[in-house]
Amino acid sequence: MGAVKNKGWSVTFAGLGINLALGILYTWSIFRLEIKESIMAGDGRFTWDLASLNDPFAVCCLMFTLAMLSAGRLQDKINPRLTAIFGGILTGAGLLVISQSNLLAAWILGFGVLTGLGLGFGYASATPPAIKWFPPSKTGMIAGIVVAGFGLASVYIAPLANLLIARFGLNNAMMVFGLAFAVVVCGLAMLLVNPPEGYKPQANQPSAKITALKPAAVNEDYAPSEVIKTKSFYQLWFMFFVGSGAGLIIIGSVAGMAKQSMGAMAWVVVALMAIGNASGRVVAGILSDKIGRTRTLMIMMTFQGLVISSLIFIGQQQAVLLVLAATLIGFNYGTNLSLFPSATKDYFGLKNFGTNYGLVFSAWGVGGFIFPRVSQMIVASTGSAETAYIMAAFLLFLSAGLAIVTKAPQSLREKAKIITTLEPGKLYSGHFIYQPNYVSAVDEGDLETAENGTKTVRFIPRLFGAKKQRAS
Repeated sequence: MGAVKNKGWSVTFAGLGINLALGILYTWSIFRLEIKESIMAGDGRFTWDLASLNDPFAVCCLMFTLAMLSAGRLQDKINPRLTAIFGGILTGAGLLVISQSNLLAAWILGFGVLTGLGLGFGYASATPPAIKWFPPSKTGMIAGIVVAGFGLASVYIAPLANLLIARFGLNNAMMVFGLAFAVVVCGLAMLLVNPPEGYKPQANQPSAKITALKPAAVNEDYAPSEVIKTKSFYQLWFMFFVGSGAGLIIIGSVAGMAKQSMGAMAWVVVALMAIGNASGRVVAGILSDKIGRTRTLMIMMTFQGLVISSLIFIGQQQAVLLVLAATLIGFNYGTNLSLFPSATKDYFGLKNFGTNYGLVFSAWGVGGFIFPRVSQMIVASTGSAETAYIMAAFLLFLSAGLAIVTKAPQSLREKAKIITTLEPGKLYSGHFIYQPNYVSAVDEGDLETAENGTKTVRFIPRLFGAKKQRAS
């Protein structure tokens, strides 16, 4: 094919900009605090039950995940531009719905369902096209840059939300955000494009030291139906479920935690957590490019468990320690959002990356739905979040141990059973290699065995139980 202009950096920064708008999710604690104060004051604006305070956020996380499953496939098969535009429209529509009502049902529909779906479609369209323009040695870095926007968004959204709420009220603030974000996302979506079929980015040769530390990526494209039959998928899924859920417990309530010691300046904690969130994505992406995804995951999961454990000993009046802990939790939480897409690409290939990462990302939504909900129920019944912190820390340490034993799935060629004779009428399923003295120049190894006069590979059917092949 002829020379193709590399649009990698323009796509990367367009994805970064889209995520800077969609990151309103991480400012939920600001909105939650305003709603809670109304409930406690009994002013009649919000009449929710306190145990339901996190329900719109939890539903948003769940719908975010459901959208990622279909959005990943949509951007793989059609293009990321339309996927992002659809996401921008849904996000704006959801925020406009909650600008018109204070009912819990309206907030679950608007912020939970519509905005959640919009965030999923927009987010799914940003990272895959960017990393497709770059070689594997830069996967972690590029993924980290793109998703950093989602984490960094609270740096400007948190103070802006406080300003708009103080001057115009919560409902009008949501209207402003809804209109603005729809325009921004749809505009930047025009810059998103996948590379043409067969495009191969030029790769830099890694040093011998880095190569020794980092396991080689799998050069095999797994279909989604194949991904869910690997042990590696479930290991990644569980670690993502715990890492995201534990972080979202704090992210969803950090403004309320800081209110007693910082008053109206509680938004500063949200902003600093956002800076940690964004920097964690970039730092972990670059580090994992050098030492490997699972080594980085083990380090970050352990550190996150230690920091969340420290919250048990930090009082709400200890502003400095609270700010430091929130920033570190944000940093560690952010590492998940660059490590898991990078690991998905390494383990399962690039061809179906959008769909495959949607499957892995479902862990984020389930964790975001379960952990904050359980945490809020614990706080409502005991008056303290200590039990929730202990639970989260234990699961994080467990995930750190799991990271040590997580490896890329065995390739089909490695796990296939060699069959030299096909029996007429017999059904063959699973992995197998049929060798009937036929040469299909698959790789140099096959050619070498052919020259030696031995039987070589004819084909490798990718059959997984449901699909079978009958010998004729």
